[in-house]
Amino acid sequence: MSPQLYDFHLPLTPEELLKSGGVNHYVVQEVLSIRNLPSQLKAFQAAFRAQGPLAMLEHFDTVYSILHHFRSIDPGLKEDTLEFLIKVVSRHSQELPAILDNAALNVSDRSIHLNTLKMNCYALIRLLESFETMTSQTSLMDLDLGGKVKKARAKATHGFDWEEERQPILQLLTQLLQLDIRHLWNHSIIEEEFVSLVTGCCYRLLENPTISHQKNRPTREAIARLLGVALTRYNHMLSATVKIIQMLQHFEHLAPVLVAAVSLWATEYGMKSIVGEIIREIGQKCPQELSRDTSGAKGFAAFLTELAERVPAILMSSMCILLDHLDGENYVMRNAVLAAMAEMVLQVLNGDQLEEAARDTRDQFLDTLQAHGHDVNSFVRSRVLQLFTRIVQRKALPLTRFQAVVALAVGRLADKSVLVCKYAIQLLASFLTNNPFSCKLSDTDLAGPLQKETQKLQEMRAKRQTAAVPAVLDPEEEWEAMLPELKSTLQQLLTLPQEEEIPEKIATPETAEAVKEHIRQLLAKASYKQAIILTQEAIGHFQESEPFSHMDPEEPEESSFLNLLGTIFKAASTQKNPQGSAENMGPGQTDGKDKPNVSEPERSQGKDELVKQEMLVQYLQDAYSFSLKITEAIGIISKMMYENTTTVVQEVIEFFVMAFQFGVPQALFGVRRMLPLIWSKEPGVREAVLNAYRQLYLNPKGDSARAKAHALIQNFSLLLVDASLGTIQCLEEILCEFVQKDELKPAVTQLLWERATEKVPCSALECCSSVMLLGMMARGKPEIVGSNLDTLVSIGLEEKFPQDYRLAQQVCHAIGNISDRRKPSLDKRHPPFRLPQEHRLFERLQEMVTKGFVHPDPLWIPFKEVAVTLIYQLAEGPEGICAQILQRCAKQALEKLEEKSTPQEDPKTPMLSAFLLMNLLSLAGDVALQQLIHLEQAVSGELCRRRVLQEEHEHKTREPKENVSTETTMEEEMGLVGATADDTEAELIRSICEMELLDGKQILAAFVPLVLNVCNNPGLYSNPELCAAASLALGKFCMISATFCDSQLRLLFTMLEKSSLPILRSNIMIATGDLAIRFPNLVDPWTPHLYARLRDPAQQVRKTAALVMTHLILKDMVKVKGQVSEMAVLLIDPVPQIAALAKNFFNELSHKGNAIYNLLPDIISRLSDPEGGVEEKPFHTIMKQLLSYITKDKQTESLVEKLCQRFRIARTERQYRDLAYCVSQLPFTERGLCKMLDNFDCFRDKLSDESIFNAFLSVVSKLRRGAKPEGKAIIDEFEQKLRACHTRGLDTIEELEIGQGSSQKTPSAKKQSTVSRPQHLASAASDNDFVTPEPRRTTRRHPNTKQRTTKKKPRIVFSSDESSEEELSAEMTEDETPKKTTPIHRASTRRHRS
Repeated sequence: MSPQLYDFHLPLTPEELLKSGGVNHYVVQEVLSIRNLPSQLKAFQAAFRAQGPLAMLEHFDTVYSILHHFRSIDPGLKEDTLEFLIKVVSRHSQELPAILDNAALNVSDRSIHLNTLKMNCYALIRLLESFETMTSQTSLMDLDLGGKVKKARAKATHGFDWEEERQPILQLLTQLLQLDIRHLWNHSIIEEEFVSLVTGCCYRLLENPTISHQKNRPTREAIARLLGVALTRYNHMLSATVKIIQMLQHFEHLAPVLVAAVSLWATEYGMKSIVGEIIREIGQKCPQELSRDTSGAKGFAAFLTELAERVPAILMSSMCILLDHLDGENYVMRNAVLAAMAEMVLQVLNGDQLEEAARDTRDQFLDTLQAHGHDVNSFVRSRVLQLFTRIVQRKALPLTRFQAVVALAVGRLADKSVLVCKYAIQLLASFLTNNPFSCKLSDTDLAGPLQKETQKLQEMRAKRQTAAVPAVLDPEEEWEAMLPELKSTLQQLLTLPQEEEIPEKIATPETAEAVKEHIRQLLAKASYKQAIILTQEAIGHFQESEPFSHMDPEEPEESSFLNLLGTIFKAASTQKNPQGSAENMGPGQTDGKDKPNVSEPERSQGKDELVKQEMLVQYLQDAYSFSLKITEAIGIISKMMYENTTTVVQEVIEFFVMAFQFGVPQALFGVRRMLPLIWSKEPGVREAVLNAYRQLYLNPKGDSARAKAHALIQNFSLLLVDASLGTIQCLEEILCEFVQKDELKPAVTQLLWERATEKVPCSALECCSSVMLLGMMARGKPEIVGSNLDTLVSIGLEEKFPQDYRLAQQVCHAIGNISDRRKPSLDKRHPPFRLPQEHRLFERLQEMVTKGFVHPDPLWIPFKEVAVTLIYQLAEGPEGICAQILQRCAKQALEKLEEKSTPQEDPKTPMLSAFLLMNLLSLAGDVALQQLIHLEQAVSGELCRRRVLQEEHEHKTREPKENVSTETTMEEEMGLVGATADDTEAELIRSICEMELLDGKQILAAFVPLVLNVCNNPGLYSNPELCAAASLALGKFCMISATFCDSQLRLLFTMLEKSSLPILRSNIMIATGDLAIRFPNLVDPWTPHLYARLRDPAQQVRKTAALVMTHLILKDMVKVKGQVSEMAVLLIDPVPQIAALAKNFFNELSHKGNAIYNLLPDIISRLSDPEGGVEEKPFHTIMKQLLSYITKDKQTESLVEKLCQRFRIARTERQYRDLAYCVSQLPFTERGLCKMLDNFDCFRDKLSDESIFNAFLSVVSKLRRGAKPEGKAIIDEFEQKLRACHTRGLDTIEELEIGQGSSQKTPSAKKQSTVSRPQHLASAASDNDFVTPEPRRTTRRHPNTKQRTTKKKPRIVFSSDESSEEELSAEMTEDETPKKTTPIHRASTRRHRS
């Protein structure tokens, strides 16, 4: 077909070119075979060299054939075709300007060039799309390949990197569109198909997910510029808007790409209107539809958020269209609109020079943000707090809104969402950092200046009021100002009748002058009505007095009244002015009219001072209010420091660091409270604590290194003031970390030694704190103390008067840190660090302990304990040194006893001071315990070390060819040889403890009768401190030998139950806890007595018992029985610390499998028992906490069934209500609801009770929140059943009788709760109750059954499932003590020596 005889119409699909679509439409004559394509392409290239771009008219079929066979042809041919087409289009774009400028261009030539343009563009764009399609498909198949492998494979497939070829093609098309090509079309109107062809390829390129990658940025920019030309020159706005909306809905990766393009069009191409069009389309989207189309909502939200960041000023005019989405269900859209508002506040509506309209807009945006701080969705609330944080950080929040936004942040600290709490803390931290008030925000420091300046302001105002003279305003001006309102009031009084008016009466003795003054005062106060009425009265009363006698009857009444009032007001004011003027006139001033001119600067200055004072007071008031809010926030945030979420804990720590730096006094409490977090298992939390202390203490202010070291030491010393043992240990860990990382400068260590040796002036307390800090640092680097050991001994252990035992104790601690206290590991080949017995350190310790023994110094006991520990830790043969100490102290005690026993007294009853006996028993107990530790750690470790060395030596000296038995080799491979040796050594240590330490030949055995005598005779030895020391000593002696422990357990538990001293009960609780770990089988029968202390009347004992039981239960050293309900009762303890301990216990227990789930039914039974449970409201508090740990669906279903079955055997209305409440607190699912429907008959007759009915209704409301459509039918059925049973109650009396009959068939034997309220010790059990438990029988008699003789494997049962009063008894009876006990620790292969 001749080029002059056809028109090339752009097809919608390639197939349309194969068939005729109309008259003179171009049709592809033949689709060439793949074999002929290379030759035809060469022919096309030859024609191009001869004819130029017009060669396309004759060879279009060749290009069409290549496109048709694109997937099958050789990659080289594809690449050649692409390069050639780029060359053709490039040449055509170069020739077109001259052609378009030719005015003599005829129709046929124009048609030829138009067809050429369309063919060239069609061929190039379709080829581009073919390459893009194949590349995207290949990338999908290569997702698992690495970057380099994928790139290499792409090059192998196409012969070149396609991603690098796209940009030149797009730039070429852009260059082509920038020409004035519309003249090629009739009437200069470009057909829509051509614009769609060019822009369509851009949108198809954007659909590729890789387009958002950084490496494709040039391609993105080329696409945006090509579309920008289409928008500005080819009326593409409507199509672009629709396409952008569609793409945002279907391609999540496109939001940032399209934002960049739209902002480019709006700024560089001047197409701001497209922003409004796109926003209008988004605004018209139905919020309900977006709540279902989550992907579309995400795309729109991301687009709006990023667009607001780039072009907020352009977007602001369209914000009103988006406001409907703030009320929609999709929270992502709400977040996007709020983020856009925040960006406008930050970038457009920021500053003090805003116009009134802009200020109103800003306030509306901020109001909206504040309102959504209470949004129903937690993600929206957290987003609002984030946005306010940015606004505060950029100082864009008006000062007038500070208090409101701070209050919002403080309120959000109590939010249920952890995320919201986290961002609320961040916002408050930003407020602290960017507060406009002060660098120090102490409310106590601000209260004084505020009160002082407020008083000053009041004085200034009072002075200004008293100093103000009436002549300040000109009477004429004042009269002119009041005249309009006065005239209006007069007209009303003259025209309208007066109803119920009380006229101003004139008293009989009043004169005309007094009435005139009264009228003037009324006018000055703007009481015009009363002034007019009084004037009317005066005209009738003073007809002959001035000025009331000059009323002209012919003059209108209104005018005459006004003239009279004017005369009275001006005359009265004029009479006062000269007096005031005369008083204020200086010498030489005679005219009162000059006075305003003279006093004007003074008045102006006074007014300025008053305004300044008001601003100062307002500033102080705002600062004080802000400080109070921060203080309130600190109280809430400090409770969040031990949350389970790591990020929240990190935010809390950072907040307290900032608050401390800003001088908030209460922040020190938080800084100290974060110390235990150094032991956190979360590395992020531990590192946050270390960073906090780095910021606060390691970078002090100072001009020199020494000044900085002095400040650092002072700061750390302040932390040691009144610090508990736990705080000191935490601080020691932090300092150890700093020392190991060399973060403490040498100047710090040097100054500490100077203070410790008193080379620099310092107090005794500062000297002691320096030694403490040196000891803490020695844990990180032992050489700090080890190289100066003699110096430390001379500092704290030299003989002084009086002896400073506190300093000596800290010296011992410091020296103890130079060696590792733990059991030596087997990989250490060198012997542990020990000092000879003759070392001066042990001489001084022995001397100080023995000399201090006879002095009643309370600090001697803790020093003595540390001294004994240090001797056993560092001395060779420590038992010899301690034996000498014990002998010398005992000798001194005997000497004192002989001194006091005079001939006059009864020789049978010698008396010894209580403190001497207490010191002796305490010393003996410490030696006994340290001897045990020494044997089990140091001696045992040394035996293992020597054995390993010996085995290594034998292995080396053994001949290689020595025949070794197969049996021995197998034992070595299995590790049995080492295990047997370990058992042998452990058995040796145990036999020493059992048979030798408390044998009559050992010195410790001499103190056993004395300890037992004191403990068995509390009436004779009534001193509380002595009793406490004796009980502790007994506990330590019991730790040595199982035989001795077994014989004394009854005595220990008797004191635990019956002693009237809380401190003694606490000590014994700790001792028995240690014994339960060392000898679990011996203590196990006494476990109920341990649980009983959880309801001790003394707060101290309950706290100790909670700590001990938590440790024992979590370490699996005590069987978790039903008595754990006693721990649950502590959740409502009036002491917050004890309640926190109980909560922590259940938090940890919830991590141990199904432990809480298994215990819940039993706990519910015990706590709701009317005879020994708790009140209803506390029960709800406890169960709400415990049921929150039930998170698994299977657990919920099982508990629902168990609790529903409990309704049948419950005895009281209270138990029904408790069970219903527990059911309502479970996290229900549809399966759980089905379980409840299956067991509906269990509780249907109880639904007449309002509280039970409401509890089950709350279950329905919970289920409705997230119910699926198919599940709503079951929920409706359940609710209908509930309401029906509640409304009609029991159907018939027969049903009630049947129910009673069935309930009588249920087992009547029920467990009696052992949960008892805190009782006074006077009502404790009698002596007969404390019978040493005998071994428990392994069989149990069941009613109506034969005696079971077979032993069954123990299993966990609920109290409700297996009823037994005996099992729940507080005391152990003979038949309950097991005859055989299963050891918890692995037993040795050898038996104890008999």
